[in-house]
Amino acid sequence: MQLLRGFLHLVARATTGALFLLACGQSALPQTATIKIVNPYPPGGTADIIARLLGDQIGRTQGVTMVVENRPGGGTVIGTEAAARAAPDGSTLLITSVAFVINPHVRKLNYDPLASFEPICNLVQSPQVIVANGGSPYRTMADLTNAARAKPGQLTFASTGPASPSHVAFEMEKRIAGLDMIYVPFPGNAPVVNAVLGGHVTVGVANYADVVGHLKVGTLRALATTSPTRIEALPDLPTAAGAGHKALEYDIWFGMLAPAKTPKNIVSQLSGWFVAAMQVPAIKAKLVEQGLYPVGACGAEFATELRRQHADYGRIIREANIKAE
Repeated sequence: MQLLRGFLHLVARATTGALFLLACGQSALPQTATIKIVNPYPPGGTADIIARLLGDQIGRTQGVTMVVENRPGGGTVIGTEAAARAAPDGSTLLITSVAFVINPHVRKLNYDPLASFEPICNLVQSPQVIVANGGSPYRTMADLTNAARAKPGQLTFASTGPASPSHVAFEMEKRIAGLDMIYVPFPGNAPVVNAVLGGHVTVGVANYADVVGHLKVGTLRALATTSPTRIEALPDLPTAAGAGHKALEYDIWFGMLAPAKTPKNIVSQLSGWFVAAMQVPAIKAKLVEQGLYPVGACGAEFATELRRQHADYGRIIREANIKAE
């Protein structure tokens, strides 16, 4: 009788698992699967590096084939829309960043970021650094703000933009601190760095990975990081909030999503793959070399963060009347 009860218990568990897979619509991804990661940013950028590094690692360990398809344009809208229209079977993913939650408030979209996708994982955080030319008189955020108040309308703040996280944060800082500085948008981090190096702008903000070489040789000087916590490689550099500029605090993250209605077991499987890939010491080391720090917040936790940022950026953009063009 005990053996019979045990057998029936195993049958019940197997039946429950089968029903779960049927409810999800299909079984987990097979090892022969080919998975396309849509990158809505230009080739060679941070998203491209992350997608290829983790995709190659997952391919080696799981046997699947991961390919990256670069589809830049429209402030990430073109690639994101293509991913939203893809079949929800785990064969197409989207790597994206903060523009994902900003675009709905500044552009007309054919998708809803909160309804058209299933969050997989917030993969990495990329610290941002506010920098001045190495020969400038500005050594701290206090130096910068004092000069801005002494010379209203003469100092400039450069970043990737417009309608970027840095632009949104800068506009809020202007309102809160009463600073009269001019915002100068650039199409990428490299032009921002070049503008600061050339003395064409007062300060700029860019990825740590894009400025670290210049900081080491002294051609750029770091004033603060916009991240909530200090950068591991620059322990003496204060956060913007710690220096009295809470409005300049923001995170740049890169995350992975799937089209809405992708089966939950496939989303869970993919989450596990990406987290495991980032825990490989050699992979983590390569990410950190690029100024990318693994986060690994997945599923519901990532979804909650996306909703919070979507609401926060919407409120700030409306208050500051920020436009995409």
